[in-house]
This record gives sequence, C-alpha cells and structure tokens, in this order.
Amino acid sequence: MSIDRTGRTIAAALLVVLLTSGCAKIALRMSSPILDNLSATIFEECDQDLAERAIPANLKILEGLLKNDPGNKKILTLLSMGYSGYGMLFLEDEAPERASRLYRRALNYGITALGETGKVLVFQGSREKDIKEALARIGSGDFTTLFWTTVSWNAWISLNLDKPAALTQLAPSRACLEKVLEMNPDFLHGFPYLLMGTSLAAAPESFGGNSKRAREYFEKALFVGGGNFFLTQYCYARYYATRVQNKGLFFKLIDEIEEGDTHLLRDVCLINTVVKKKAMRLQGMADELFY
Repeated sequence: MSIDRTGRTIAAALLVVLLTSGCAKIALRMSSPILDNLSATIFEECDQDLAERAIPANLKILEGLLKNDPGNKKILTLLSMGYSGYGMLFLEDEAPERASRLYRRALNYGITALGETGKVLVFQGSREKDIKEALARIGSGDFTTLFWTTVSWNAWISLNLDKPAALTQLAPSRACLEKVLEMNPDFLHGFPYLLMGTSLAAAPESFGGNSKRAREYFEKALFVGGGNFFLTQYCYARYYATRVQNKGLFFKLIDEIEEGDTHLLRDVCLINTVVKKKAMRLQGMADELFY
C-alpha cells in the first residue's frame, strides 16, 4: 500500500473514531480533505465493475454521515455529484426511470446545499428577475455545488422532455447553466460547454433549442478537453449529430472515442471507460437514429 493511500486509510479510521465518540458534527467539519479525496477517487477509478459496485455503498455512507450534520454543504455536494454520476454512467441507458429518480435526488441535495438561493431556483413562483438575483449571490465557494446541481437538473430534463413539468423547468435550469459558464466554463475539461451544447441540441426550438449554437458549444468543449474527455464526443454525437441527421459527424465522433486512450485524463478515467462502452451501444443504434 502506498504512503498516500496509507495516510488516507489512517485519516478515515480517525474519522470513524470521532464519529462514534459523540463528536460527529465537529469531526465532519474537520474532515473536508478526506471527503475531497473520496470525491476524487470516484471518477479516478478505471475499473468500471468495481466502481459500479462501490459507488452506491459510498453514497449510503455519505447519507449516514449527513444525518449527523444535515447542513454540511460538502456532503450535500458530494451526494449531488455521486447520484448524478451514477445515474448518468450506469443507469440512463438501461433503466431511465430509475436514473430519473436519482437525478431528482441529486438535484434535491444540490438545492439544499445552495440554501436560500436553491429555494428561489426551484420555487415555481420565482420570476426571471428573482432567479437572476439569486444566482448573482453565488460566489466561487459554491461553484462546485451549483455545477453538480445544474448537471443533475439538466440530466433529469433531458430524460423527461416529453413531460410538461420538464419543459417548465428549462428556463431556471438554463439560467443556472449560464451562471456556471460565466464562472468557470473550462471546469472538468469543458464540461459546462458540453452541458450547454446538450441542452441546446435536446430542447425543442420553441423552448430555447438551437442546433447551430449547440454545435458551437460542443466544439468549444472539444477544444478545452483536447478531444480526450470522451463524454463530449458522446453527447455531441447523441444529441447534435442525430438531431441534424449528420451521419458522417456521428461516426467520426464515435471513432474518436473508440480510438482514444481512457487513461490520458486520470481524473475522469471512469467516465471515459464507461463512455467507450456507451459509444459502442450508440453506434449499434445508428440505423434507428438516422433515416
């Protein structure tokens, strides 16, 4: 075992001792580096089967920890990230209804972490002005929380575009996405750009969809990620290329994923590994997607 991993193990053990000694809330507030390491290991894991088995258990542990400190933003954000990632990577294709439920759970955790701002975002009576004012109050310290809240919200909407409830939430979710892009568009290899590209490509034109602008955002994401964050090519192919019926672009993007090295970006090795398999499945659906 490496020194780094040994250190993490000892730290985790100390955390457990503190949590069982009546000092739970203090221990949780002091354990931010441990929680950061936990979040990093989720997407660094290259073994898909191992990650798929481990993530649910880790999420339940985090929910248990949250009971000791319900307002802990770090844990709430990790839960938003974890449930979003798990739904997107392991459930969306084969169990969309379950993925949809987990996206809502992830969204609820993110909204809770954002406090009063979160309440404004999801309140149906909020005006556009109210939402903009609430988002203007978000500082750099809440960026990660806003990002994963936005990921889960947009993922839920993409799975439920046939439902009126999802269409009515496009405006506030898009406002969150625009704020994320304003704050840090290059975050996680251009993830905010690909999110906007997906949103613009998936939404009906009457609700803000725009295929031309979608392509511009996907291209920006490819540039930032250097073509090595395969989720960009996957979403580009799935949402844009199919919408405009560009079969040549579709297969070009799929080929880039198949030929790419999943290990070049260590912090998203799991995402790249899973996306390679998702891309093969998507390629097999080409005859259904193009007409």
